[in-house]
Amino acid sequence: MTFTRRTAAASLLALAGTSLVALPAFALNRDKLVARAHQSLSELEASSPAARRASRSAHAVLVFPSILKAGFVFGGETGDGVLLEGGKPVGYYNMSGGSWGLQIGGQDFAYALFFMTPGSLEYLHKSDGWQAGTGPSITVINAGAAGEVDTTTATHDVLAFPYNGKGLMADLTLQGTKITRIKG
Repeated sequence: MTFTRRTAAASLLALAGTSLVALPAFALNRDKLVARAHQSLSELEASSPAARRASRSAHAVLVFPSILKAGFVFGGETGDGVLLEGGKPVGYYNMSGGSWGLQIGGQDFAYALFFMTPGSLEYLHKSDGWQAGTGPSITVINAGAAGEVDTTTATHDVLAFPYNGKGLMADLTLQGTKITRIKG
C-alpha cells in the first residue's frame, strides 16, 4: 500500500467514523435541527429575492443549516438537514461526500434545496435520498449573485442555494455528494 492509498484509507475511515458517532447524537437534537433549519431558511429568504420566489413555488424545501467541508488532497463534507413541507418537518437527511484532487481548506456553509416539481419530491420520498447527478436535475443558484427564479428556472426539478459560507474553500458544488434519509 502506497502512502497515497494509506492517506486515502485513513481519510475515508475518519469520515465514516464521524458519521457513525454523530448518529446517536442526532436523535436527541431533532428539535434543535428543525429550529436551525427554519432560522437558516429565513436568513436565506431575507437575503435573496430568488430564494423568496422559489420558496413560494416549491413543493418542499430540504434545508441543511450547516455543512462542514474540509480537504487536503482528499476531502469530505457532511451535514444534517430537515425536509420541510408546508413549513413542517417531514423527514431528516444527511448530506455526505468525498473528493480528491487539488484542494486545501475548510468551510462551513448552508444549503437549501427547493423541490419545484411533484416528481422530484416523489423521487426523494421513494428513494430515501439520491446522489447528485442521478435522479432529479439540480440547478445551483448563487444566492450572492443576482440569480433570478422565473418561469424558466421554476420548471427545473430542484433549485439549490448554497449560502452563509464561512471559511477558505471555494468549491460549493454538489458533485460527488449523496443525500440519504436518516431513519429512526
